Amino acid sequence: MTIIAEGIETKSQLEKLKTLGCHYGQGFLFSKALEDSKIPELIREQPFKKLIK
Repeated sequence: MTIIAEGIETKSQLEKLKTLGCHYGQGFLFSKALEDSKIPELIREQPFKKLIK
């Protein structure tokens, strides 16, 4: 099972999720909210951050 966390806003949340074994995450810590026209570019840049290597 792959676990994806949504809404990560702080580094402490990120670190806790890593210790819990979360694989990927997204949220304001990685990118602020974007206009619709920016979504294709964000998707190409892999919007989910891999937390566990």
